[in-house]
Amino acid sequence: MAEDIRQDKKSGGGGNFSALMEHHHHHSNGVSRTSASLTSTLAAAANSKSGASKKLVIKNFRDKPKLSENYTEDTWLKLRDAVGAIQNSTSIKYNLEELYQAVENLCSYKVSPTLYRQLRQLCEDHVQAQILQFREYPLHPYTIIIIIHNVVRIVLNATLTESVDSLSFLKRMNRCWQDHCRQTIMIRSIFLFLDRTYILQNSLLPSIWDTGLELFRTHIVSDIGVQKRTVDGILEQIELERSGETVDRSLLRSLLGMLSDLQVPEYLHHVARRLEEENDRVISYLDQSTQKPLVYCVEKQLLGEHMTSILQKGLSVLLDENRVMEMTLLYQLFSKVKGGLHTLLQFWRDYIKAFGGEIVGTPEKDKDMVQELLDFKDKMDNVVHTCFARNESFINAMKEAFEAFINKRPNKPAELIAKYVDSKLRAGNKEATEEELERILDKIMIIFRFIHGKDVFEAFYKKDLAKRLLVGKSASVDAEKSMLSKLKHECGAAFTSKLEGMFKDMELSKDIMIHFKQYTQNQSEPSSIELTVNILTMGYWPSYTPMEVHLPAEMVKLQEVFKVFYLGKHSGRKLQWQPTLGHAVLKTEFKEGKKELQVSLFQTLVLLMFNEGEEFSVEEIRTATGIEEGELKRTLQSLACGKARVLNKNPRGKEVEDPDHFTFNKDFRHKLFRIKINQIQMKETVEEQVSTTERVFQDRQYQIDAAVVRIMKMRKTLSHNLLVSELYNQLKFPVKPGDLKKRIESLIDRDYMERDKDTPTQYHYVA
Repeated sequence: MAEDIRQDKKSGGGGNFSALMEHHHHHSNGVSRTSASLTSTLAAAANSKSGASKKLVIKNFRDKPKLSENYTEDTWLKLRDAVGAIQNSTSIKYNLEELYQAVENLCSYKVSPTLYRQLRQLCEDHVQAQILQFREYPLHPYTIIIIIHNVVRIVLNATLTESVDSLSFLKRMNRCWQDHCRQTIMIRSIFLFLDRTYILQNSLLPSIWDTGLELFRTHIVSDIGVQKRTVDGILEQIELERSGETVDRSLLRSLLGMLSDLQVPEYLHHVARRLEEENDRVISYLDQSTQKPLVYCVEKQLLGEHMTSILQKGLSVLLDENRVMEMTLLYQLFSKVKGGLHTLLQFWRDYIKAFGGEIVGTPEKDKDMVQELLDFKDKMDNVVHTCFARNESFINAMKEAFEAFINKRPNKPAELIAKYVDSKLRAGNKEATEEELERILDKIMIIFRFIHGKDVFEAFYKKDLAKRLLVGKSASVDAEKSMLSKLKHECGAAFTSKLEGMFKDMELSKDIMIHFKQYTQNQSEPSSIELTVNILTMGYWPSYTPMEVHLPAEMVKLQEVFKVFYLGKHSGRKLQWQPTLGHAVLKTEFKEGKKELQVSLFQTLVLLMFNEGEEFSVEEIRTATGIEEGELKRTLQSLACGKARVLNKNPRGKEVEDPDHFTFNKDFRHKLFRIKINQIQMKETVEEQVSTTERVFQDRQYQIDAAVVRIMKMRKTLSHNLLVSELYNQLKFPVKPGDLKKRIESLIDRDYMERDKDTPTQYHYVA
């Protein structure tokens, strides 16, 4: 990176080296180094493309490859066998990852509706068969004839035998319930792609878990005989415990949990049926004048007096399982009762805060936090639009709840959102189309709006953007500029001015490199290395710690050529080279044949050493390259312990230690001709993460100081409470009263303001 310091204005940048090394006579170790194409970024931010060079772009297939004729049928048979094995508690013949991929393939080829119907039918057949274990028929043949002639329905429903005692029945029921839950979870894990795409997008379809509960409730718990026997058995056990006998409490807890999970939706349907029946009675034979008081009485008795109980027991279950139909019914019923919607609104808001708080407040789940937030927001949006009739109060309550829980853990959500955006805008992400990427960015902006500490987002976003631009890892310039436009619209031009400056630097660097190429062609001794430099204005880019490394003579000579060229056009400026984000392409020869290695500048310096010798220790490499110890160990680890092991480490192991020795791996094999090993540059180190966070906090202190001075200069005299209140109005990030007090004390010590001699809580501005 080169620092560009002008006489009237200080600016700077970072230099990236990318070298395409080609040797006319190859060294036995295979890394060539004299004839090369070197790309360097000098105090700059840019796409590391040289001015005239063209880039080959390989696009996805316009049409998807066609499936073989029997693929759908064969795959379903495989999935059906797996589901059957789960239901029968036998081993699954296929790998779970293979089954998951099979479901994803079918969904990608629009087979989702058929797949969902087949899966539901398979599960329903299994659950229907389970009821048989709760029915026995020890009746005498003559009894059957009498029943058939008199009460046919009794035989159709089947009578529950009295031979199975109550406790055994309860244990059997609990075992059936536990098995059903376990099986449903396993089935869902295989069909997760179907659950999260087709089913989630069709609001009227219950999720796979929800479907499992619905089938169990319909075919087992709703059976009159089973339901009566279960409830009577539970009551009997409770009575026995009250009489002083020991009972299996865990069994009771499990069964009551089952009934609670399954019965709230059933109760809502029961209330709806009762209201319908009463209305029907009025229409059929009652006086019309009785309709209003009669319906009011039913609503009050069945709903009004049990609102809190219904919501405590059932709301979280309905929302967790995405029970769209029951949630719609709940909203419709509660809208009929006085205070019903207000009560539902409170529980709805509390549910979002609790569920969202768990997503944000669990550090172990940080890796998936943003995706879970996006999924949760989609789910809640769907509930509001489909179930709550787009009620404005519920939409506002949802926004308030999201803003409340997402800011309970300061800074981390903002950092992770920035990193999530980076993962989507980085080259190599798996998003299929630009339209899909645009949709994801729009969803991200909705979550971003809830964040208070947007300066944390800006710091991490800027750091990641710099890497994408300088290392050439940006997936799409259009997507980058679209995101920038969204941020500008949301936060204003001041928020994005530096980010826009980074893009301007990249464009200017391209023009400079065109002129530099013309300049070098006129030199008496043109270099065999092609150099690309990005000129970065220091104020726009993240600050990089200068690192002095020992470059090969060819690179140093090229740097000097560029320096003479650049300063000849821009006198009075200073260039500071920044090697951290430099990258190169090395031509290398292995036993398998020639390869090209896309590597970082640090990796380049290490590899070029093996043109001079067979084996080196860590200390020898450090002395020769001048790379800082921590950075050197990361670099060696990427070359000898990663997927592409172009160096051999002795002794073997995942960590690099001081006594280790390294040799060139002549036997290295890889299916590709050009192998990327410089992904290490895109990874964030712990030190980077800490320094970025510290820089944000330092900037915040400057902003607080500036705000205090600005307010005091305008108001001249102000009490402490009024000053703090004014600061909260002006500052755009969360801050504690104690931190404000420290900054005020600091400004008093530096004579920007003073305390009133008579009233210590009063401040005066010092001109």
